[in-house]
Parts: sequence; structure tokens; C-alpha cells
Amino acid sequence: MDIVGPLEKSARGHHYILVILDYATRYPEAVPLRKANAMNIARELVQVFARVGIPKEILTDQGTPFVSRLMKELCHLLKIQALKTSVYHPQTDGLVERFNRTLKGMLRKVVSREGKDWDMLLPYLLFAIREIPQSSTRFSPFELLYGRHPRGLLDILRETWEEQGVTGTNPIQYVVSIRERMARVIPLVRQHMEKAQETQSRIYNQKATARRFSQGDRVMVLVPSAESKLLAHWQGPYEVLEQTGPVNYRIRQPDRRKKEQIYHVNLLKPWQDREACVSQTGHAQSGPQAPEPGVAISPELTPCQVEEVNRMVERNRDVLSPIPGRIHDVFHDIVTEPGVAIRLKPYRIPEAKREAVRLEVKKMLELGVIEPSHSNWSSPIVLVPKPDGSTRFCNDFRKLNEISKFDAYPMPRVDELVERLAKARYLSTLDLTKGYWQIPLTGRAREKTAFATPDGLFHYRIMPFGLHGAPATFQRLMDKLLRPHVQYAAAYLDDVVIHSTDWESHLPKVEAVLDTFRRSGLTANPPKCFIGLAEAKYLGYVVGRGSVKPQVHKVEAIRSWPQPLRKKQVRAFLGIVGYYR
Repeated sequence: MDIVGPLEKSARGHHYILVILDYATRYPEAVPLRKANAMNIARELVQVFARVGIPKEILTDQGTPFVSRLMKELCHLLKIQALKTSVYHPQTDGLVERFNRTLKGMLRKVVSREGKDWDMLLPYLLFAIREIPQSSTRFSPFELLYGRHPRGLLDILRETWEEQGVTGTNPIQYVVSIRERMARVIPLVRQHMEKAQETQSRIYNQKATARRFSQGDRVMVLVPSAESKLLAHWQGPYEVLEQTGPVNYRIRQPDRRKKEQIYHVNLLKPWQDREACVSQTGHAQSGPQAPEPGVAISPELTPCQVEEVNRMVERNRDVLSPIPGRIHDVFHDIVTEPGVAIRLKPYRIPEAKREAVRLEVKKMLELGVIEPSHSNWSSPIVLVPKPDGSTRFCNDFRKLNEISKFDAYPMPRVDELVERLAKARYLSTLDLTKGYWQIPLTGRAREKTAFATPDGLFHYRIMPFGLHGAPATFQRLMDKLLRPHVQYAAAYLDDVVIHSTDWESHLPKVEAVLDTFRRSGLTANPPKCFIGLAEAKYLGYVVGRGSVKPQVHKVEAIRSWPQPLRKKQVRAFLGIVGYYR
């Protein structure tokens, strides 16, 4: 049970909707209210109970009307167990919350322009919801509650066409038939519900992380700030008193009005003491290891060969740098339709992530990647979570791409590229430092990349990620630079590979490519560069020693892929499988 509102005041003075949903049959009730107080809610509940019976349990949030003394007396009188959701965790009563969204969406489509008649339309919407099969149970809510199919508009139309007469039925036979029908339906409903719950659980658990806390642990709690209920931030640390359920914990919070409160585990995270500083020691792993200069060298090389690599790295320290370079004679341009400008409202940024946005903007300003803008263009920013838990700063340039001229410059074929590398005895890979950021934008293209942040409007000085013409510009540059080295070097965007059949010629080839990068102003990221490998991981394959084979973890991902149940999941599976065809 939940309250929707306040809504636009109807012509009859209604502001709110009392929403009631039966978990067993999915049968909905929606009652318009003038005021969302305990008296009105109790009165309407009695009216609903008179039609469908008195329930054993009622689940609500901890809103003031639901925890009032009147509601407690009503539940005590009717022997109803009043259950409450966890604070700040509406997912506990997710069925009603999802129905609220459906109901408001339907109202939005049928109300008049002034929106004064929404309360008169509720019965029609409820009838439409009650008579159609529900996705989880596969039966209509009306059928599960009353044991028969409702006579709806389509039934009336069918009767008109077929001119069927009314057939009499013995009351005893009618009751017996309903009981027999319900006896057949209930096992089917239970089977469908279990299947739907299993599917929903599997989808949710794909990205869910199990968290456990013990009595006495200190945790942070995500609660609304004192300034605004719509803005939440982490507060604490607070002490865990006990675990009250599979996912709920009782927390002691001495600095808040309510000294003890039950929270869902999704609102908790472990507290890390600043004093407990620990150093993380890496474990020895097979494969290339990073020496002191920062470039990874194959462990299969001899000491003399390793020394040669170290000397080569020292000579090219200016090119092997974690700081992005800047190309001198190539610019990326954005050609758009004349007279059209993209101005989009920024997406909402959670308060907990605003500091990360400010730090990223400050970092890009220091690197000269962006600058303050007065452009009439604006695209929103998007924060994408990384596998390590940090956040990636991205831009949503989809609307800009729609009006931009497409560059059809071809990308290299991966199968042809890895086939060239199979027979190599020595392989070295170079990864350009933030490759796109090393290509500047033209003057007119800069203002088109403007984006809004909480600290103002900025635009890029260099080529950002997300532009559909960026890969073509970058690949054209790499093909041009490596044309003199085409016999022993190739690139797929910023992943460069140098291959040779003997050691004597290998390092000179690597140094020749680095010298080309130096003259052009490009840099390569040392931790992502590998020298002298017998086998190298490149574009999802392991190449070298006369063979080409897929990476083991890629194959394992395909083997453990869950069975696709929807078209989108089938497309995703075909995409990862088709890469190795």
C-alpha cells in the first residue's frame, strides 16, 4: 500500500491516490483522496475490505499516515499484521512502486489538457489493468480474485456479433466449477511466479555484490542531507547493533533524532579508518613484468637483451611518457548541418559523485584538454562505473553525431591483422597515452563539443571520445605515420604492434616507430607497452609462436554466458561469439 501525490487538483478536489495491491493475485485498487491523512486512509481501507475481505498483512512505507495511532488501532482491531519497509529503500515494496509508475503513465496519456478529470478516469484504467493477464502470473488479477473471467468490452462486442443467448447455471454447479477451476489455476500461478522470480533474481544478481556486516562493525549510511530530502550523502560512522533480517541491519546513530534505525544493506558501506594505512603488495604472476623504467619486458629475454631494452627505453624517455602528447599537423573537424545547434539540458548528477566530476574537470583543465566556453552548444555528461569501482567521465554526443557528417575511412580487418603477426618470433606492443587526446580540434569544432557541469560550461581543445568521426580521424593518422614501417608495424586505433623474426632487427624497428612518434609529437603510455614478447595479447587474441588463438578469459566468458531469453540478450551473445568466427 502506498500514497501517490500530490497530483494536480481535480475538479472534485482530489489531490492524492491511495494505491493498494494484492501480492497474491496482483489485484489493484486506486482510491482518490482529498487529503492523505490517517482518517481518510482508514475509511477507504474499510470500504476495500468490505469488497474483497480482510487481509492478514499490510506492507507500507514509514510515512506519517501509515504509522499513526489510528492505523495501529485499525490493524489491532482487525488482527492485521502491519509490516514496514526499510527507511530510504522503496525496493522493499517494489511491486507497488512499479505499479505507481504504470498508473501515472496511463493517467498521463488519458487525462485532459487541464488534468482536472483524472479521478473520474481511475475506474476505467483499473478495469483495463484487472482484466488483462499479468506478466508474472500469466492470469488476469480479476480471474485470480473472483475465479472467473470478467465480462469486458470485447466480450460485449463478441456477444453482439455472435448473438449468444444467456444460459442458466445451477448455483451449486457454478460454485463447484469455480473451485475446480481455482484448484487447476493455483499450481500454474505458483509455477509462473517462481519462474518469473527466478528470472528477475538472475538479472538483478548479475551486477549485485553480496555484503555482510557483523555486530560491532562501523559503517557509513546513505541518507538524505539536512538541507534537502532529495539529496543524499554518506554519514557516519555508525555502529552495527544486530542483523534483523537477510538484508537488514539495526544501526546505532547517536547524532540523529532516532538513535536506532533499521537500514537495508544497500544503504550501508564499511567504514575505513584513515589511520589503518596498509600497503598493497602485488603477487608474482607469469608473463611480462614491469621493470624499473616502467615498460614491461618479456621474461624470456636474456640478461643482455634486457639490458639493450633498458638502454633503448632510456633513450626514448620523452616518447614513453604517461602525459599525452599533441600532434602538430593533424586536426579533427566536426562538419554539421548549417543553422543547427545542439543544446541539451544536463543530466542529474548525484551528490555523492559531484566531487568526482569536479576533480576530473580540474585535471582536464590542468592538462589543457578542456577550457571554459561561451558556446551556444551543450551536450550532457555521463558518469559510467568502471570495474574497479571508480567512475569514468564521458560525454553524450549522440545528438551531435546525428547532425554530423560521417567519415567512412575504413578500419583494419582484425583477422588479417592478427594473421600477419602469427609467424613473428618477437612482438612489441605500444599503447598511445590517451590516444584521442593527442589530436587537437579545429576552432569551429571546439565550440560544438561544449558540455555542462555543476561548475560551468566547458569545451574540448582536443578530440574527445564519443564522436562518431573520431575513430576514422585517428586511424587515418596512424596509417599515415606507419606507412614507412608497414612491413613490420601496424595499428588498430591506438594499439600499435611491431613484429620481427629476429632479435637483431627488432629493437631498431621499435626505435624507428618511437622516433616517428617523437617527430609527430605523440607519446606512448609506459605501463601499457610490452617489449620482446614471444606471445602477445592483441585485440582479443594471443598471437606468436606460429599460432593465433583466442584469449582464455574471453572463451570462458562465452562458456559461462547465461542462456539468452530476450532479443537484446541474443544480440549481445551473438556479438561476442561472432568476434571469433
